[in-house]
Amino acid sequence: MSFGKNPHVAKAEAEQLKAEVARDDIARERAWREAARQWDRAADKETDAKRKQLYVANAEAARAQADGAVPEASVPVDNDDATNKAGSLLN
Repeated sequence: MSFGKNPHVAKAEAEQLKAEVARDDIARERAWREAARQWDRAADKETDAKRKQLYVANAEAARAQADGAVPEASVPVDNDDATNKAGSLLN
């Protein structure tokens, strides 16, 4: 973990990955609910209003996913973090 980064973002993303590969409905639902909780915690720690809004939207989408109301492709993703991670993997 580096200085200045919100640790709950990585935890939420990890829970979303768990949910995507879960073998049964109960495990999938638990992982989505935990992802939503981590997104809420990330939003609470965030000072930037734009990112806070994104994290809240991610939490709501994860809860909808846990309820089975939304297809997985419509879950919002923070593109800034995704491109930074992809770039760091290449080096």
